[in-house]
Amino acid sequence: MTTPATDHQATAATTDTAGPGGLRLDDVTLTLGDGDAAVTALDHVGLTVAPGEFVAVVGPSGSGKSSLLAVAGGLQRPTSGTVHIAGTELTALSDKERTAARRRHIGFVFQQSNLLASLTVREQLLLPLHIDGRLDTAARTRADELIEAVGLTHRADSRPHQLSGGERQRAGLARALMTSPAVLLVDEPTSALDRVRSAEAVRLIAEQTHERGTATVMVTHDTAIMDAADRVYEMVDGRLS
Repeated sequence: MTTPATDHQATAATTDTAGPGGLRLDDVTLTLGDGDAAVTALDHVGLTVAPGEFVAVVGPSGSGKSSLLAVAGGLQRPTSGTVHIAGTELTALSDKERTAARRRHIGFVFQQSNLLASLTVREQLLLPLHIDGRLDTAARTRADELIEAVGLTHRADSRPHQLSGGERQRAGLARALMTSPAVLLVDEPTSALDRVRSAEAVRLIAEQTHERGTATVMVTHDTAIMDAADRVYEMVDGRLS
């Protein structure tokens, strides 16, 4: 576990290593609701993740982990503070520009794999580039390379119902990496897996992070799988330490 520090201290300690391709949250606050019902989901959070670095954020349900991913991924605007990805300030973009930035610069690995039932593993990977108008021979080659990297070559033409839970999670990781994202955001990737497959999934995320140079943030409540991370933070009541 990292030594507890103020949010500004945590940011200052890592900003110099982030580089233009990483992720940086500066003094981010997110307040949900109004008046007496208002809840502070993120409380002056500072976090910097360098390209090729794997950071884990642990904490109980309701601590703000999901809000952290939503803001870092441009799915939700913070109430205050800024988010930078690959040298771009997400918080300064219009909704349309932010959507385009997500497609090109951010990969998401969800708690459930969210694979489309009618598509094969290979087709799952090609779909994002098809939507973005970038489907070509090079994309098809990259899809096959990623499928091999996550150990699913023998499952490339299989559909989700033919895959095990671990295989679906690996397919979801490969899909997230398909656009060569600068940032990879991973939400509770082991919640549906047993202990052995959980360790395998996290090891694979760490391996792909280091090999492909993504700035990766994984949120989890599972403290038993943190050893693969380069840094570990704890989130409690919206504050990161």
